[in-house]
Amino acid sequence: MTEAEAAERLAFLAAEIARHNALYHTDDAPEISDAEYDALGRENAALEKQFPHLVRADSPSRQVGAAPAAHLSKVRHALPMLSLDNAFADEDVADFIDRVRRYLNLPTDAEVALTAEPKIDGLSCSLRYEKGVLVLAATRGDGTTGEVVTDNVRTIPDVPQRLAGDVPEMFEVRGEVYMSKADFAALNSRLLAEADDPEKARQFANPRNAAAGSLRQKDAGVTATRPLRFYAHGWGEVSALPADTQLGVMRAIASWGLPIAQDLGRFTDLDGLLGHYRAIEAKRADLPFDIDGVVYKVDRLDWQQRLGFVARAPRWAIAHKFPAEKAETELVAIDIQVGRTGKLTPVARLKPVSVGGVTVTNATLHNKDEIKRLGVRPGDRVLIQRAGDVIPQVLENRTPEAARPPYVFPTHCPECGSEAVREEGEVDVRCTGGLICPAQRVERLRHFVSRHALDIEGLGITHIESFFRDGLLQSPADIFKLTKEKLLSRERWAEISAQNLVAAIDAKRRPPLDRLLYALGIRHVGEVTARDLARRYRSWEAFMAMIDSALAIRADIQPVLGEDERKCLQRRNKAVVEAVATPNIGPEVANAILDFFEEPHNREVVSDILAAGVEIEDVVHEVRESPVTGKTVVFTGSLEELSRDEAKAQAESLGAKVAGSVSAKTDLVVAGPGAGSKLKKAADLGIEVIDEAAWLEIVRAARG
Repeated sequence: MTEAEAAERLAFLAAEIARHNALYHTDDAPEISDAEYDALGRENAALEKQFPHLVRADSPSRQVGAAPAAHLSKVRHALPMLSLDNAFADEDVADFIDRVRRYLNLPTDAEVALTAEPKIDGLSCSLRYEKGVLVLAATRGDGTTGEVVTDNVRTIPDVPQRLAGDVPEMFEVRGEVYMSKADFAALNSRLLAEADDPEKARQFANPRNAAAGSLRQKDAGVTATRPLRFYAHGWGEVSALPADTQLGVMRAIASWGLPIAQDLGRFTDLDGLLGHYRAIEAKRADLPFDIDGVVYKVDRLDWQQRLGFVARAPRWAIAHKFPAEKAETELVAIDIQVGRTGKLTPVARLKPVSVGGVTVTNATLHNKDEIKRLGVRPGDRVLIQRAGDVIPQVLENRTPEAARPPYVFPTHCPECGSEAVREEGEVDVRCTGGLICPAQRVERLRHFVSRHALDIEGLGITHIESFFRDGLLQSPADIFKLTKEKLLSRERWAEISAQNLVAAIDAKRRPPLDRLLYALGIRHVGEVTARDLARRYRSWEAFMAMIDSALAIRADIQPVLGEDERKCLQRRNKAVVEAVATPNIGPEVANAILDFFEEPHNREVVSDILAAGVEIEDVVHEVRESPVTGKTVVFTGSLEELSRDEAKAQAESLGAKVAGSVSAKTDLVVAGPGAGSKLKKAADLGIEVIDEAAWLEIVRAARG
């Protein structure tokens, strides 16, 4: 794969995984299976490892979950609720243990004790107890902000309102809300029996969806009628810990009256750990609840603290996933969906088949190349796999080679008839119709009001499509021109519903800069990139001043005598990145941002939004102060207490930038035994040099 192909594939993976995160965590309506989702994540990780300089600011490796649901009140977690990295083979587990040793600077044969417990397929939830009394319950949400579900959780029999015994002043328990297989079947049977029309009865797809939908009800009385369970697997913010090991704290949590995994064990060798995994896997089908793997955690809490976290997961834990379940079925049809960027996505419609007790009917085929690789056509028999969700992954075509012609990917958009093309270096086929394509315009409007963008509650896809058909909505600015009178003139709109929608729109007339940048739908600009840009420029005026300057710089760079096109492009890309001057934004994303604002129509869209009474809020970014905040630090020589990765993570957590070489821009050098040329250069430049002990003192003082 070329670098250009890798960049395009990473862009696709970032957008696709973000979409599936929202479907799974926010809407409880996944479109793909765990196995297919994990495969996308593995592909992303492999490409980032092969091309580390192409890691995107909105990379899935930096993301957790999805935004909280709009109908529930929000709460910010005192400590983020992160997800886990995955292991899929025994070798992955061995690598995880080796990484722990390297990070902690331990001998290669040092004993690393790990706990192991089943990974229940449920909805993550935190329970905050103060003086032993339950005061708050919240879902994980996007990892930073969750939904308040306290009243709903109080209806779960497994959750005590008051903890027993000697408990800390404040303790936040974290675990999973789930539904047993038997209770799930009974609930679906009851919903079917209670329905006036059995054919239209609400049926949950699987226990995880049933648990999520039941917990996130507006009415706690509905939750009380659903057979929910809870079990604890960790903790968040605490005033004090009752033990210094993972196993010790979990046993204390159990003694207070909260259920924990019965198969929780502690192991000091790889063979014992994997043996426990296989024992749990062997009885998986007979367990009363769904599990999709086993979670391993470093037992020593002081080691957990040193290991810390990467962008979205702890370094001290990993989930060892089970192999996916498989089945064979018929591919009935291939439908083409058109997204807001014009991308044509093929979707496989399958003859319904039961896999592990769940009926599956659809699967994404990703793109034209995936169809060609699989060689699939309507009417083929295909092997699919499922690992806990409704939608499977198509593994292979089981139909023998036949005289039937291969599937022909559309050359024109099914929505507007415009030519559909694949540009050089891209994997996706896109409609060239732009804003004349109704699918793209509708999708862009839907994106603009989505939860991750302006989050306008009550303006869903049904209303957007209806308003668009009738000419009421054609661009984002039209949203802010909707009035109660316009809505009341339409069928099935009453005073209260019209008033509520207008109020929801008015509440979003002062969007933060990062949300507006994301809402505009700029290619390659996800939530993280939008946030990075907003933190860098703080205001719309400063951001647009940068855009105008960067566009002028890019336009001025032309080939010089004797220079080929490739070298000119390299110079232009370097200049563009320097002009955008935002961490984690490379040439591909920078050029996409400039391309967007170079298009007069896009500028007109933004001008119309502002003219409609929208005021973009400046960003106030709080930085945790420390003696090294904003400074550039270089580590050199051998560190005795810290690994290089741990030292770098400490510096970045204190607001410092870590560089690999000493220059005039370096502010501080931390030198250990064996420091050579970097130490000499620091002395020549008069840069402050400290040893590891002094560095650790800075870290301790900053952390209080």
